Amino acid sequence: MRISQAAELQSGIAQMGITLGADVQDKLLDYLALLHKWNKVYNLTAIRNPQQMVSHHLLDSLAVLPYLWAGRWLDAGCGAGLPGMVLAIARPDWQFTLLDSNSKKTSFVQQAIIELGLQNASIHCARIEDWQPAELFDGIISRAFTELSGFFCVTRHLMAPHGHWAAMKGAPEQELVDVPADYYIERIIPLRVPGLHAARSLVIATRKGSEAR
Repeated sequence: MRISQAAELQSGIAQMGITLGADVQDKLLDYLALLHKWNKVYNLTAIRNPQQMVSHHLLDSLAVLPYLWAGRWLDAGCGAGLPGMVLAIARPDWQFTLLDSNSKKTSFVQQAIIELGLQNASIHCARIEDWQPAELFDGIISRAFTELSGFFCVTRHLMAPHGHWAAMKGAPEQELVDVPADYYIERIIPLRVPGLHAARSLVIATRKGSEAR
């Protein structure tokens, strides 16, 4: 199984034009193995097939990588660590904070951070609305957390003055009409995820008046 997962991961990142070293790819598969193991008991993800996890979790998370920027990142509503854990493995020079209110999921992420030896990732179990970090973030990302307007508003107090949101979505057009007027949609980037036969896109946004990236 590991060999076929490795082949699919290597092929997928090549198709997306992403370069990741063999050690990074190995660590991504180690994360996937932990997720599959814990999922049997803690129901962390609806995807049960470990082979399917490569496309639906790893490649789906990595697809946004070319459009992100270096800095301090928050994964809001990280669940089992997607995309934050995948991005932290892929970009060890960036800092990632993962946040979720589900203690079962944050316990898994904490264990995965320890077992994978990630020095650039941390996890907090808290409600986003109530959480007050010591430092604000250059980027806030989410994957299937909530609709765009809710995502922007509930995390607004966590964003640095010139930070930007990165929302992973399917087809976001319906959600755009409800975005408050004081937010600016900079880009809507269509994504093609190898092995994932569904619409995927990345919405980059900021508050109006913020300095462009």
